[in-house]
Amino acid sequence: MNMENSTQTLPSGGSATRSNGGGKSKAGCLGSTMIIILLLVVLLPIGIWMWRANNRMVNKEQDVKIQWAKVETAYKKRADLVQNFVNTIKGMSEFEQSTLTAVIEARSKASSVNINAENLDEETFAKFEQAQDEFSGSLSKLMVVMEQYPTLQSTTGYMSLMTDLKVIENEIRGERDKFNDFAGEYNKYIMRFPNKLLASLFGFEVVGYFQSSPGDENATTVDFSKEK
Repeated sequence: MNMENSTQTLPSGGSATRSNGGGKSKAGCLGSTMIIILLLVVLLPIGIWMWRANNRMVNKEQDVKIQWAKVETAYKKRADLVQNFVNTIKGMSEFEQSTLTAVIEARSKASSVNINAENLDEETFAKFEQAQDEFSGSLSKLMVVMEQYPTLQSTTGYMSLMTDLKVIENEIRGERDKFNDFAGEYNKYIMRFPNKLLASLFGFEVVGYFQSSPGDENATTVDFSKEK
């Protein structure tokens, strides 16, 4: 009889042990599932925001780089055109050589200052703008001197060069303004909080602007009122 009772008790105790172990296992799985769900609820929106914000920064940065290429193209057109002016004038021994030399040197300096689209920081940008402004100042002086030489004004192709210069100067101003618009939009976006944190993490940096120089009101212009 004692053996029977002992045998009957064992299965009952084993069953209770297995039952308790199964309950703990289910509770552990439920807890892990809740933690995963909470993490997804918190991290998923953050991940989506980071993905969207990064894509916007990339798009805005590309807009800046594309517009910068257009600015460089416009300035190169002017440099090439001025070289044609120089070639036209160099044969005139009576022309004021000091002014011509200043233009040639300023053109050379402006052409040598190149900016990689990956490095449009404010310091590098300022050097480029300074070189171009010096070139514009020399070119303005050249235009004034050229008005004193009727022989030069009657040269074949002179009027065509002057017309082309006027078009290119307008193109440069337009492309500069567009660049400032794109750069301003990009800079404001990456400097806003919390975008600023993400921009710093992924290496997006503020780019430079074209500034309004003191001599802009006297920028290179072409006046045909004196031409005949």
